[in-house]
Formats: sequence, structure tokens, C-alpha cells
Amino acid sequence: MTAQPEITQRDLRTRSKEIMDAVQDGQAFTVTRDGHPIAELIPLRRRRRFVPRGEFATMSRTAPEISLDAFRADQGPTAEQQSDDPYAR
Repeated sequence: MTAQPEITQRDLRTRSKEIMDAVQDGQAFTVTRDGHPIAELIPLRRRRRFVPRGEFATMSRTAPEISLDAFRADQGPTAEQQSDDPYAR
């Protein structure tokens, strides 16, 4: 694991645009006050909404084969269960 660069609270205040741009690009920082670490500034993980067709095709080719009969056998006992009515007495 690589060490995160340290920035002072004052640096964060005066260079906020530059630092936030670096965070947006994936850089993490340790914020210090009076020489003591007080916080970590880390980028948020973003969830992708779109997977390119080529990437999906590659993932599909390497995915394990699924047996439809085994899937149905696994689901059968679950589907046959009756839910209990909490109001029936």
C-alpha cells in the first residue's frame, strides 16, 4: 500500500480546487492539523451505469455455464414454501 500524501488544513483551505481535482482523479490525502493526522480525503467509488458491449461480451464468454435443471432444482423447494399468515389464528 502506498502512503497518501499529507496536506495541512491550511493547504486544503487555500488549494481546495487543486486538491479536489486530484481527489476526483483518484488521489487520496491525509489532512493534518498541527502536524497530527485528523482526516482522510478519499475519492468516492462510483457505480458504473453502462457497460460497453465488448466488455459485456468478454464477461459473457468467460462466465461459468449454468445448468437450467440444477437451477430449477435449487429453486423448487423455495417456491413451494407457504408463507405464514401472521393474522391467522
